[in-house]
Amino acid sequence: MRSLPFVVITMLVAVLAASTHAQDAQPVEPTPEAIDSSPEPLETQPDSEETLPAEGGALPLAELQTFADVFHQIRSGYVEEIADSELFEFAVRGMLEGLDPHSAYLTQEDYSDLQTTTEGEFSGLGIEIGRRGSYIEIIAPIDGSPAVAAGLQAGDVILKLDGESVKGMTIDEAVQLMRGPIGTPIDLEIGRRGASEPLEITVIRDAIKVASVRSRMLSPHYGYLRIAQFGRPTGEEASAALDKLFAEGELKGLVIDLRNNPGGVLGASVAVSDLFMDNGLVVYTKGRHPNSRERFEATAGDRLAGAPIVVLINGGSASASEIVAGALQDVGRAVIMGTRSFGKGSVQTVLPVSETRAVKLTTARYFTPAGRSIQAEGIVPDIVVERARVTSMEGRQIKESDLKGSLDSSTEANPQDAGAESESLANLRENDNQLYEALTLLRGVNLLLPRNPTEPADSDTSATPTAE
Repeated sequence: MRSLPFVVITMLVAVLAASTHAQDAQPVEPTPEAIDSSPEPLETQPDSEETLPAEGGALPLAELQTFADVFHQIRSGYVEEIADSELFEFAVRGMLEGLDPHSAYLTQEDYSDLQTTTEGEFSGLGIEIGRRGSYIEIIAPIDGSPAVAAGLQAGDVILKLDGESVKGMTIDEAVQLMRGPIGTPIDLEIGRRGASEPLEITVIRDAIKVASVRSRMLSPHYGYLRIAQFGRPTGEEASAALDKLFAEGELKGLVIDLRNNPGGVLGASVAVSDLFMDNGLVVYTKGRHPNSRERFEATAGDRLAGAPIVVLINGGSASASEIVAGALQDVGRAVIMGTRSFGKGSVQTVLPVSETRAVKLTTARYFTPAGRSIQAEGIVPDIVVERARVTSMEGRQIKESDLKGSLDSSTEANPQDAGAESESLANLRENDNQLYEALTLLRGVNLLLPRNPTEPADSDTSATPTAE
Protein backbone atom coordinates (compact mmCIF):
# COMPACT_ATOMS: atom_id res chain seq x y z
CA MET A 1 0.00 0.00 0.00
CA ARG A 2 1.36 3.39 -1.02
CA SER A 3 1.95 5.54 2.06
CA LEU A 4 0.09 8.78 2.56
CA PRO A 5 1.99 11.83 1.32
CA PHE A 6 3.58 13.60 4.25
CA VAL A 7 1.85 16.90 3.47
CA VAL A 8 -1.56 15.19 3.44
CA ILE A 9 -0.93 13.48 6.78
CA THR A 10 0.24 16.76 8.27
CA MET A 11 -2.82 18.64 7.05
CA LEU A 12 -5.27 15.96 8.16
CA VAL A 13 -3.73 15.86 11.62
CA ALA A 14 -3.99 19.66 11.76
CA VAL A 15 -7.70 19.52 10.98
CA LEU A 16 -8.42 16.70 13.42
CA ALA A 17 -6.53 18.43 16.20
CA ALA A 18 -7.90 21.89 15.48
CA SER A 19 -10.96 21.56 17.65
CA THR A 20 -8.84 20.71 20.70
CA HIS A 21 -6.95 23.98 20.24
CA ALA A 22 -9.93 26.22 19.64
CA GLN A 23 -9.87 27.97 23.00
CA ASP A 24 -10.12 31.36 21.27
CA ALA A 25 -13.03 30.42 19.04
CA GLN A 26 -15.45 33.29 18.61
CA PRO A 27 -18.81 33.30 16.88
CA VAL A 28 -19.26 35.85 14.13
CA GLU A 29 -22.23 37.19 12.25
CA PRO A 30 -21.82 37.02 8.46
CA THR A 31 -24.72 37.64 6.08
CA PRO A 32 -27.68 35.84 7.59
CA GLU A 33 -25.77 32.75 8.64
CA ALA A 34 -24.16 33.10 12.03
CA ILE A 35 -25.89 33.46 15.36
CA ASP A 36 -23.74 34.30 18.37
CA SER A 37 -24.57 31.54 20.81
CA SER A 38 -21.06 31.63 22.31
CA PRO A 39 -20.77 27.85 22.68
CA GLU A 40 -17.64 26.36 24.14
CA PRO A 41 -15.13 24.92 21.65
CA LEU A 42 -16.09 21.47 20.45
CA GLU A 43 -13.59 18.72 21.08
CA THR A 44 -12.87 15.75 18.83
CA GLN A 45 -10.87 12.74 20.02
CA PRO A 46 -9.77 10.10 17.47
CA ASP A 47 -10.78 6.58 18.47
CA SER A 48 -7.33 5.25 17.62
CA GLU A 49 -4.33 6.01 15.47
CA GLU A 50 -5.96 4.36 12.45
CA THR A 51 -9.55 5.53 12.72
CA LEU A 52 -11.48 8.76 12.77
CA PRO A 53 -14.87 9.43 14.36
CA ALA A 54 -17.81 9.41 11.95
CA GLU A 55 -21.55 9.53 12.29
CA GLY A 56 -21.98 5.97 11.07
CA GLY A 57 -18.90 4.56 12.81
CA ALA A 58 -15.12 4.68 12.56
CA LEU A 59 -13.51 5.70 9.27
CA PRO A 60 -10.92 3.08 8.21
CA LEU A 61 -7.43 4.17 7.24
CA ALA A 62 -8.19 2.71 3.79
CA GLU A 63 -10.62 5.54 3.20
CA LEU A 64 -7.91 8.05 3.98
CA GLN A 65 -5.66 6.16 1.59
CA THR A 66 -8.30 6.62 -1.14
CA PHE A 67 -8.25 10.35 -0.47
CA ALA A 68 -4.45 10.31 -0.69
CA ASP A 69 -4.59 8.43 -4.01
CA VAL A 70 -7.00 11.00 -5.48
CA PHE A 71 -4.81 13.77 -4.12
CA HIS A 72 -1.76 12.16 -5.75
CA GLN A 73 -3.50 11.73 -9.12
CA ILE A 74 -4.54 15.39 -9.18
CA ARG A 75 -1.15 16.79 -8.18
CA SER A 76 0.67 14.63 -10.71
CA GLY A 77 -1.77 14.53 -13.64
CA TYR A 78 -3.81 17.75 -13.64
CA VAL A 79 -3.21 19.98 -16.67
CA GLU A 80 -1.74 22.74 -14.50
CA GLU A 81 0.48 22.50 -11.44
CA ILE A 82 -1.34 23.27 -8.20
CA ALA A 83 0.26 23.70 -4.78
CA ASP A 84 -0.50 20.96 -2.26
CA SER A 85 -1.83 23.53 0.21
CA GLU A 86 -4.29 24.86 -2.39
CA LEU A 87 -5.49 21.34 -3.22
CA PHE A 88 -6.05 20.69 0.45
CA GLU A 89 -8.10 23.87 0.81
CA PHE A 90 -10.27 22.73 -2.12
CA ALA A 91 -10.86 19.43 -0.31
CA VAL A 92 -11.79 21.08 2.99
CA ARG A 93 -14.10 23.57 1.26
CA GLY A 94 -15.91 20.74 -0.49
CA MET A 95 -16.26 18.81 2.75
CA LEU A 96 -17.87 21.76 4.56
CA GLU A 97 -20.05 22.87 1.64
CA GLY A 98 -21.49 19.35 1.57
CA LEU A 99 -22.83 19.75 5.11
CA ASP A 100 -25.21 22.71 4.85
CA PRO A 101 -25.33 26.18 3.24
CA HIS A 102 -23.89 27.93 6.30
CA SER A 103 -20.80 25.84 7.14
CA ALA A 104 -17.69 27.11 5.40
CA TYR A 105 -13.91 27.11 5.36
CA LEU A 106 -12.50 30.57 6.08
CA THR A 107 -9.18 31.77 4.75
CA GLN A 108 -7.44 34.66 6.44
CA GLU A 109 -9.12 37.08 4.03
CA ASP A 110 -12.55 35.48 4.56
CA TYR A 111 -12.21 35.71 8.32
CA SER A 112 -11.07 39.33 8.14
CA ASP A 113 -14.08 40.19 5.95
CA LEU A 114 -16.47 38.62 8.46
CA GLN A 115 -14.94 40.53 11.34
CA THR A 116 -15.23 43.76 9.34
CA THR A 117 -18.91 43.04 8.63
CA THR A 118 -19.52 42.31 12.31
CA GLU A 119 -18.23 45.76 13.23
CA GLY A 120 -21.10 47.21 11.19
CA GLU A 121 -19.11 49.08 8.54
CA PHE A 122 -17.61 47.85 5.27
CA SER A 123 -17.36 48.78 1.61
CA GLY A 124 -19.70 47.12 -0.85
CA LEU A 125 -23.27 47.01 -2.11
CA GLY A 126 -25.13 46.46 1.15
CA ILE A 127 -26.96 43.18 0.51
CA GLU A 128 -27.34 39.95 2.43
CA ILE A 129 -27.03 36.98 0.10
CA GLY A 130 -27.65 33.25 0.07
CA ARG A 131 -27.78 30.47 -2.48
CA ARG A 132 -30.77 29.56 -4.64
CA GLY A 133 -29.93 26.56 -6.80
CA SER A 134 -26.88 27.42 -8.88
CA TYR A 135 -27.32 31.17 -8.45
CA ILE A 136 -27.05 33.81 -5.72
CA GLU A 137 -30.21 35.19 -4.11
CA ILE A 138 -30.58 38.53 -2.33
CA ILE A 139 -31.98 37.71 1.10
CA ALA A 140 -32.30 41.37 2.08
CA PRO A 141 -30.87 44.74 1.08
CA ILE A 142 -29.51 46.72 4.03
CA ASP A 143 -31.40 49.89 4.91
CA GLY A 144 -29.80 53.02 3.47
CA SER A 145 -27.35 51.07 1.30
CA PRO A 146 -26.41 51.54 -2.38
CA ALA A 147 -28.42 48.38 -3.09
CA VAL A 148 -31.61 50.01 -1.83
CA ALA A 149 -30.87 53.19 -3.77
CA ALA A 150 -30.41 51.14 -6.95
CA GLY A 151 -33.71 49.30 -6.45
CA LEU A 152 -32.50 45.82 -5.52
CA GLN A 153 -35.13 43.81 -3.63
CA ALA A 154 -35.33 40.80 -1.35
CA GLY A 155 -35.87 37.71 -3.49
CA ASP A 156 -33.96 39.03 -6.50
CA VAL A 157 -31.65 36.42 -8.03
CA ILE A 158 -28.23 37.59 -9.22
CA LEU A 159 -27.49 36.06 -12.62
CA LYS A 160 -24.34 37.99 -13.58
CA LEU A 161 -21.82 40.31 -11.94
CA ASP A 162 -20.08 42.67 -14.36
CA GLY A 163 -21.00 40.31 -17.18
CA GLU A 164 -19.65 37.21 -15.41
CA SER A 165 -22.18 34.45 -14.75
CA VAL A 166 -22.53 33.50 -11.10
CA LYS A 167 -23.86 30.04 -11.95
CA GLY A 168 -22.02 27.60 -9.71
CA MET A 169 -20.10 30.43 -8.02
CA THR A 170 -19.59 30.15 -4.26
CA ILE A 171 -20.91 32.80 -1.89
CA ASP A 172 -17.34 33.86 -1.06
CA GLU A 173 -16.45 34.25 -4.74
CA ALA A 174 -19.53 36.39 -5.33
CA VAL A 175 -18.73 38.54 -2.29
CA GLN A 176 -15.20 39.15 -3.57
CA LEU A 177 -16.59 40.39 -6.90
CA MET A 178 -19.08 42.70 -5.18
CA ARG A 179 -16.57 44.21 -2.77
CA GLY A 180 -14.47 47.03 -4.15
CA PRO A 181 -13.30 50.63 -3.74
CA ILE A 182 -15.88 53.21 -2.71
CA GLY A 183 -17.39 55.01 -5.69
CA THR A 184 -16.78 52.25 -8.25
CA PRO A 185 -19.73 50.81 -10.20
CA ILE A 186 -20.74 47.18 -10.66
CA ASP A 187 -23.32 45.92 -13.15
CA LEU A 188 -25.77 43.25 -11.99
CA GLU A 189 -28.06 41.15 -14.13
CA ILE A 190 -31.06 40.37 -11.96
CA GLY A 191 -33.85 37.83 -12.25
CA ARG A 192 -37.00 39.10 -10.53
CA ARG A 193 -40.32 37.35 -10.03
CA GLY A 194 -42.91 38.87 -12.34
CA ALA A 195 -40.35 40.37 -14.71
CA SER A 196 -40.47 38.98 -18.25
CA GLU A 197 -36.75 39.60 -18.84
CA PRO A 198 -33.64 39.95 -16.64
CA LEU A 199 -33.07 43.45 -15.26
CA GLU A 200 -29.81 45.34 -15.73
CA ILE A 201 -28.99 47.31 -12.57
CA THR A 202 -25.85 49.30 -11.83
CA VAL A 203 -24.86 49.79 -8.19
CA ILE A 204 -22.21 52.25 -6.99
CA ARG A 205 -20.16 50.77 -4.16
CA ASP A 206 -20.03 52.76 -0.96
CA ALA A 207 -19.16 52.46 2.72
CA ILE A 208 -21.90 50.41 4.36
CA LYS A 209 -22.65 51.50 7.88
CA VAL A 210 -25.69 49.73 9.18
CA ALA A 211 -28.15 51.71 11.29
CA SER A 212 -29.42 48.93 13.51
CA VAL A 213 -32.50 50.65 15.01
CA ARG A 214 -34.72 53.54 13.96
CA SER A 215 -37.99 54.76 15.45
CA ARG A 216 -40.76 57.30 14.95
CA MET A 217 -44.44 57.88 15.77
CA LEU A 218 -46.81 56.58 13.12
CA SER A 219 -49.67 58.57 14.63
CA PRO A 220 -50.44 59.88 18.12
CA HIS A 221 -49.86 57.11 20.68
CA TYR A 222 -48.65 54.53 18.11
CA GLY A 223 -44.94 53.95 17.73
CA TYR A 224 -42.79 52.34 15.06
CA LEU A 225 -39.54 50.48 15.78
CA ARG A 226 -37.48 49.41 12.78
CA ILE A 227 -34.66 46.91 13.45
CA ALA A 228 -32.49 46.42 10.36
CA GLN A 229 -30.18 43.78 11.82
CA PHE A 230 -29.04 42.43 15.18
CA GLY A 231 -25.60 43.67 16.18
CA ARG A 232 -24.18 43.46 19.66
CA PRO A 233 -25.54 46.90 20.78
CA THR A 234 -29.01 46.44 19.20
CA GLY A 235 -30.72 45.70 22.52
CA GLU A 236 -29.43 48.93 24.04
CA GLU A 237 -30.29 50.88 20.88
CA ALA A 238 -33.85 49.52 20.90
CA SER A 239 -34.26 50.50 24.55
CA ALA A 240 -33.03 54.03 23.80
CA ALA A 241 -35.42 54.24 20.83
CA LEU A 242 -38.32 53.34 23.13
CA ASP A 243 -37.28 56.12 25.51
CA LYS A 244 -37.57 58.60 22.62
CA LEU A 245 -41.03 57.32 21.75
CA PHE A 246 -42.16 57.55 25.38
CA ALA A 247 -40.94 61.15 25.45
CA GLU A 248 -43.53 61.97 22.75
CA GLY A 249 -46.44 60.68 24.81
CA GLU A 250 -48.26 57.57 25.95
CA LEU A 251 -47.78 54.51 23.75
CA LYS A 252 -50.99 52.58 23.11
CA GLY A 253 -49.34 50.25 20.64
CA LEU A 254 -46.09 49.50 18.83
CA VAL A 255 -45.15 48.10 15.42
CA ILE A 256 -41.81 46.24 15.39
CA ASP A 257 -40.61 46.02 11.80
CA LEU A 258 -38.33 43.02 11.18
CA ARG A 259 -38.93 42.78 7.44
CA ASN A 260 -35.76 42.03 5.45
CA ASN A 261 -33.81 41.73 8.72
CA PRO A 262 -31.18 39.03 8.03
CA GLY A 263 -30.44 38.40 11.72
CA GLY A 264 -27.10 38.57 13.50
CA VAL A 265 -26.17 38.17 17.16
CA LEU A 266 -28.36 35.83 19.18
CA GLY A 267 -27.72 37.79 22.38
CA ALA A 268 -29.14 40.92 20.76
CA SER A 269 -32.33 39.11 19.77
CA VAL A 270 -32.73 37.93 23.37
CA ALA A 271 -32.19 41.49 24.64
CA VAL A 272 -34.84 42.89 22.27
CA SER A 273 -37.34 40.17 23.21
CA ASP A 274 -36.62 40.86 26.89
CA LEU A 275 -37.81 44.47 26.46
CA PHE A 276 -41.36 43.24 25.84
CA MET A 277 -41.52 40.05 27.93
CA ASP A 278 -42.07 39.76 31.67
CA ASN A 279 -39.89 36.75 32.50
CA GLY A 280 -40.03 33.46 30.62
CA LEU A 281 -38.02 31.50 28.08
CA VAL A 282 -36.98 33.37 24.93
CA VAL A 283 -35.08 30.68 23.00
CA TYR A 284 -33.00 27.58 23.55
CA THR A 285 -30.40 25.81 21.43
CA LYS A 286 -29.64 22.12 21.02
CA GLY A 287 -26.83 20.31 19.23
CA ARG A 288 -24.84 17.07 19.46
CA HIS A 289 -22.24 18.57 21.78
CA PRO A 290 -23.36 19.27 25.38
CA ASN A 291 -21.87 22.77 25.26
CA SER A 292 -24.19 23.70 22.40
CA ARG A 293 -27.27 23.29 24.61
CA GLU A 294 -28.25 26.62 26.17
CA ARG A 295 -31.37 28.39 27.42
CA PHE A 296 -31.97 32.14 27.31
CA GLU A 297 -34.51 33.70 29.69
CA ALA A 298 -36.17 37.12 29.82
CA THR A 299 -35.94 39.21 32.96
CA ALA A 300 -38.85 40.81 34.82
CA GLY A 301 -40.40 43.96 33.39
CA ASP A 302 -42.26 44.74 30.15
CA ARG A 303 -41.30 48.19 28.83
CA LEU A 304 -44.74 48.61 27.21
CA ALA A 305 -46.67 47.38 30.26
CA GLY A 306 -48.75 45.06 28.11
CA ALA A 307 -49.65 47.52 25.32
CA PRO A 308 -50.38 45.62 22.08
CA ILE A 309 -47.56 44.86 19.64
CA VAL A 310 -47.57 43.89 15.98
CA VAL A 311 -44.38 42.37 14.53
CA LEU A 312 -43.93 42.62 10.77
CA ILE A 313 -41.96 39.85 9.02
CA ASN A 314 -41.41 38.63 5.47
CA GLY A 315 -39.25 36.22 3.48
CA GLY A 316 -36.19 38.36 4.19
CA SER A 317 -36.59 38.01 7.98
CA ALA A 318 -34.06 35.42 9.08
CA SER A 319 -32.12 34.05 12.01
CA ALA A 320 -32.18 36.38 15.03
CA SER A 321 -35.25 38.23 13.73
CA GLU A 322 -37.08 34.88 13.68
CA ILE A 323 -36.06 34.34 17.31
CA VAL A 324 -37.79 37.59 18.32
CA ALA A 325 -40.90 36.88 16.24
CA GLY A 326 -41.10 33.28 17.45
CA ALA A 327 -40.67 34.19 21.11
CA LEU A 328 -43.26 36.99 21.12
CA GLN A 329 -45.66 34.79 19.15
CA ASP A 330 -45.30 31.76 21.44
CA VAL A 331 -45.90 33.70 24.66
CA GLY A 332 -48.85 35.58 23.16
CA ARG A 333 -47.14 38.95 23.50
CA ALA A 334 -47.47 40.09 19.87
CA VAL A 335 -49.44 39.51 16.71
CA ILE A 336 -47.14 38.43 13.88
CA MET A 337 -48.15 39.92 10.55
CA GLY A 338 -46.78 39.74 7.00
CA THR A 339 -45.51 36.68 5.16
CA ARG A 340 -43.62 33.52 6.15
CA SER A 341 -40.04 34.22 7.28
CA PHE A 342 -36.83 32.81 5.79
CA GLY A 343 -36.48 29.75 8.04
CA LYS A 344 -32.86 29.93 9.20
CA GLY A 345 -32.84 28.22 12.57
CA SER A 346 -29.23 27.08 13.02
CA VAL A 347 -26.24 28.30 15.03
CA GLN A 348 -22.74 28.65 13.62
CA THR A 349 -19.46 28.72 15.53
CA VAL A 350 -16.07 29.79 14.15
CA LEU A 351 -13.31 27.38 15.14
CA PRO A 352 -9.69 28.33 14.28
CA VAL A 353 -7.67 25.53 12.64
CA SER A 354 -4.48 27.59 12.42
CA GLU A 355 -3.30 31.14 13.03
CA THR A 356 -4.72 32.28 9.68
CA ARG A 357 -7.58 29.88 8.89
CA ALA A 358 -10.83 28.87 10.55
CA VAL A 359 -13.89 26.68 10.07
CA LYS A 360 -17.39 28.12 10.39
CA LEU A 361 -19.40 25.11 11.50
CA THR A 362 -23.11 24.66 12.17
CA THR A 363 -23.20 23.39 15.74
CA ALA A 364 -26.83 23.66 16.92
CA ARG A 365 -30.44 24.45 16.11
CA TYR A 366 -32.48 26.98 18.03
CA PHE A 367 -36.02 26.44 19.30
CA THR A 368 -38.80 28.86 20.25
CA PRO A 369 -40.30 28.77 23.77
CA ALA A 370 -42.98 26.31 22.58
CA GLY A 371 -40.27 23.96 21.27
CA ARG A 372 -40.63 24.80 17.59
CA SER A 373 -37.63 24.42 15.34
CA ILE A 374 -38.12 26.86 12.48
CA GLN A 375 -35.22 25.51 10.43
CA ALA A 376 -36.38 25.43 6.80
CA GLU A 377 -39.95 26.16 8.01
CA GLY A 378 -39.86 29.79 9.08
CA ILE A 379 -42.30 31.70 11.27
CA VAL A 380 -45.85 31.59 9.93
CA PRO A 381 -47.64 34.92 10.57
CA ASP A 382 -50.81 35.01 12.63
CA ILE A 383 -52.22 37.32 9.97
CA VAL A 384 -50.92 36.95 6.41
CA VAL A 385 -50.59 40.26 4.59
CA GLU A 386 -48.61 40.28 1.37
CA ARG A 387 -46.85 43.42 0.20
CA ALA A 388 -49.01 44.96 -2.51
CA ARG A 389 -49.94 48.25 -4.10
CA VAL A 390 -53.39 49.16 -2.84
CA THR A 391 -55.63 51.63 -4.63
CA SER A 392 -59.10 52.67 -3.63
CA MET A 393 -62.01 51.52 -5.82
CA GLU A 394 -64.42 53.94 -4.22
CA GLY A 395 -65.26 56.91 -6.37
CA ARG A 396 -66.60 60.23 -5.21
CA GLN A 397 -69.95 59.57 -3.57
CA ILE A 398 -72.65 62.06 -2.59
CA LYS A 399 -72.92 62.60 1.16
CA GLU A 400 -75.48 64.36 3.34
CA SER A 401 -73.28 67.43 3.49
CA ASP A 402 -73.48 67.72 -0.33
CA LEU A 403 -77.29 68.01 -0.35
CA LYS A 404 -78.73 71.47 -0.84
CA GLY A 405 -80.06 72.88 2.40
CA SER A 406 -78.61 70.12 4.62
CA LEU A 407 -78.29 71.01 8.31
CA ASP A 408 -74.90 71.88 9.74
CA SER A 409 -73.29 69.64 12.34
CA SER A 410 -74.03 70.63 15.91
CA THR A 411 -70.51 69.67 17.04
CA GLU A 412 -67.59 72.08 17.32
CA ALA A 413 -65.14 69.77 15.55
CA ASN A 414 -63.45 70.97 12.40
CA PRO A 415 -65.36 69.40 9.46
CA GLN A 416 -62.05 68.86 7.67
CA ASP A 417 -60.60 66.63 10.39
CA ALA A 418 -62.11 63.46 8.93
CA GLY A 419 -60.74 64.28 5.49
CA ALA A 420 -57.24 64.90 6.89
CA GLU A 421 -57.32 61.56 8.73
CA SER A 422 -58.49 59.71 5.64
CA GLU A 423 -55.84 61.29 3.45
CA SER A 424 -53.05 60.47 5.89
CA LEU A 425 -54.04 56.82 6.21
CA ALA A 426 -54.65 56.49 2.48
CA ASN A 427 -51.09 57.66 1.84
CA LEU A 428 -49.67 55.07 4.20
CA ARG A 429 -51.89 52.37 2.70
CA GLU A 430 -50.66 53.18 -0.79
CA ASN A 431 -46.95 53.26 0.11
CA ASP A 432 -46.74 50.41 2.62
CA ASN A 433 -49.91 48.35 2.93
CA GLN A 434 -48.36 45.97 5.48
CA LEU A 435 -47.44 48.78 7.86
CA TYR A 436 -50.89 50.31 7.28
CA GLU A 437 -52.57 47.03 8.26
CA ALA A 438 -50.37 46.76 11.37
CA LEU A 439 -51.33 50.28 12.49
CA THR A 440 -55.00 49.61 11.73
CA LEU A 441 -54.92 46.45 13.87
CA LEU A 442 -53.35 48.29 16.80
CA ARG A 443 -55.96 51.05 16.62
CA GLY A 444 -58.75 48.48 16.36
CA VAL A 445 -57.54 46.64 19.46
CA ASN A 446 -57.52 49.88 21.44
CA LEU A 447 -61.03 50.75 20.28
CA LEU A 448 -62.25 47.63 22.08
CA LEU A 449 -60.53 48.49 25.36
CA PRO A 450 -62.65 50.10 28.14
CA ARG A 451 -62.22 53.88 28.29
CA ASN A 452 -63.74 56.93 29.93
CA PRO A 453 -66.92 57.97 28.06
CA THR A 454 -65.54 61.51 27.82
CA GLU A 455 -62.29 60.30 26.27
CA PRO A 456 -62.32 60.64 22.47
CA ALA A 457 -61.63 57.62 20.29
CA ASP A 458 -58.26 57.40 18.55
CA SER A 459 -57.89 59.71 15.62
CA ASP A 460 -55.03 60.37 13.28
CA THR A 461 -54.47 64.11 12.93
CA SER A 462 -50.70 63.84 12.51
CA ALA A 463 -48.80 64.66 9.39
CA THR A 464 -48.74 62.05 6.68
CA PRO A 465 -46.40 59.26 7.82
CA THR A 466 -43.52 58.38 5.56
CA ALA A 467 -43.27 54.77 4.43
CA GLU A 468 -40.15 52.74 4.93
